[in-house]
Amino acid sequence: MLKALGQTFFSTGLQNPGFTAGEPKGRDYEVRTYHAAKWASTTLSGMQMDAAMSAGFRRLFSYIQGNNQSKAKVEMTAPVTCRVDPGAGPACESRFTVSFYVPEEQQASPPEPSDPEVFVEQRKEFTAYVRTYGGFSSDTMRQEELLKLLESLQRDGVQFVDKPFYTAGYDSPFKLTNRRNEVWILQKNPEEAE
Repeated sequence: MLKALGQTFFSTGLQNPGFTAGEPKGRDYEVRTYHAAKWASTTLSGMQMDAAMSAGFRRLFSYIQGNNQSKAKVEMTAPVTCRVDPGAGPACESRFTVSFYVPEEQQASPPEPSDPEVFVEQRKEFTAYVRTYGGFSSDTMRQEELLKLLESLQRDGVQFVDKPFYTAGYDSPFKLTNRRNEVWILQKNPEEAE
């Protein structure tokens, strides 16, 4: 049953948020400007991203299955993003905001969440440096890929914001091959430059 659900909701062809691809600066990452859009989100605190992602995904999955004021089903989209606001130190909790992109047909008026822990967020347009990698992502892999992206950005002398950063996953846990994961670092706006 779960396997069938996973294949249904994470099959290829899911709606993705719109973005404009920028001029490539390096061969190991992309530049994307995501359009302003609404996302269903939930925020958790903790030490481990994997645990936060799992709990956040369950809350949002309940929302799209009809746990909302309209009892409306919402189509699954990709990617599932996680905004990470790192804690002040190694033994401090981080804040994780797990999000699903609201499908195009419901962007104007997304169903109001019933769960007080779920909210609809209006994201402004933003530009991100994106590094893509495969496999089953983990806290360790995300950290390694994030460091590689940071090194590339420093090498290329581009302006970026060190925190928060985002992770993005496109696949069901049931998909075994050709998995797609990403880490996103936000471009620094000219007015934020020191």
